[in-house]
Amino acid sequence: MSRASRPTGQPRERALVVGVRLPTTMVSQTEAHADLSEAVGLLEAAEAEVVGEGLLQRVQKPSPATLFGKGKVEEIRLEVERLEPDLVLVDNDLSPAQARNLEKSWGVRILDRSELILDIFARRAKTQQARLQVELAQMEYMAPRLRRMWTHLERMEGAIGTRGPGETQLETDKRLIKERIKILKDELEEIEARKQREVKTRADQFTIGLVGYTNAGKSTLLNRLTGSTEFVADMLFATLDTRTRQWRLSDGRTVLLSDTVGFLQRLPHHLVASFHATLEETLHSDMLLHIIDGSHPDAAAQMEAVENVFAELKQDLSDAILVFNKIDRLPDRLALQYLRGERKQESVQVSAATGAGLADLERIVRTRLDQRSTLFDVLLPMSEGRFESQLRRLCQPLEDDWDEARNLRRLRVRLTDGALGSLRRGAHPGILFEPVEPVSGR
Repeated sequence: MSRASRPTGQPRERALVVGVRLPTTMVSQTEAHADLSEAVGLLEAAEAEVVGEGLLQRVQKPSPATLFGKGKVEEIRLEVERLEPDLVLVDNDLSPAQARNLEKSWGVRILDRSELILDIFARRAKTQQARLQVELAQMEYMAPRLRRMWTHLERMEGAIGTRGPGETQLETDKRLIKERIKILKDELEEIEARKQREVKTRADQFTIGLVGYTNAGKSTLLNRLTGSTEFVADMLFATLDTRTRQWRLSDGRTVLLSDTVGFLQRLPHHLVASFHATLEETLHSDMLLHIIDGSHPDAAAQMEAVENVFAELKQDLSDAILVFNKIDRLPDRLALQYLRGERKQESVQVSAATGAGLADLERIVRTRLDQRSTLFDVLLPMSEGRFESQLRRLCQPLEDDWDEARNLRRLRVRLTDGALGSLRRGAHPGILFEPVEPVSGR
């Protein structure tokens, strides 16, 4: 008798998506008009199967008890009975009481937006730092929700011997979480200090940070410009860790390009705080490129979301270059003028997939690099071949001739402050650095 076949993998969870949108007086205009498409994308990134069309309610004021109005709670309950999902994703952040009340009303597991994002981050985390950051964010999210996780004790409420132990276990869990949060923060502080030391060792090189909405094409652009083979996927949060690679410009100079985690609308505050160490390396770059998926229908909202996260981090994006990516998917580039709006930043249109526009992007980077550099004549003996190799890794000489009066070779170069300091530290006393133009205070 043949055996019945068995599934080789865990079946995908089936999820129904619901959400509430508040008036623009309470949230941003883009958030107020957002649909549920991004929530669907998040579920797909978490490898769940979306069922039903989704239910969205626009309310003037959210219900403190259930977030949704009474009629919508009942409508969703009927949809849950019809579709029988494994869980319901609420595309909002829920208070512990709201989540508990909705679980009672619908009789199914409830997941809110922050929980889902944390789950995706936990799946993607590869390095020790990323894992610690995700665990910290999860612990800080879980701490005020512990009582919801102990609702199984309610079935024994009043029974002899259950009231005291249940409360004791809850308090024990709170203490353990508090202690674990402290340990995680201490470990992350050590990692952050180590990363800061690593960043200082690169002070001689010009650094460029790639920032932008998740799935805007940052990793694809990094691979195209540097020749690296970093993981790229058409999914939200494909990248969590900062990756830094060398980009050799056509004039011979080398800069460092850093890619990191993408942003999202309504990104949980505790998650932003936990990932501050990861973001810091990119945010403190000499130059920022704000990568935008110009072909996305909600590109304007995505740009605003990135700007809001930067404002939360007290970082300035006003000097960043706007890089409108994926122009190969745009039928009409005039739409990009609308996306620019009244922003004053310099912009460029590119396709990381095809390479279109990347020469224009490099021209802007070279100009910025020149603006951050000072013109020097470096005079050195012919025997200093090793020093010349070090210099050419940082810049490309504009002139290369011979100083007859001092019997020294003269290389005219543009050097950033960091590159100048690095070269001087390793230079033989016989090597001279003479500024051709005044050293600007940068």
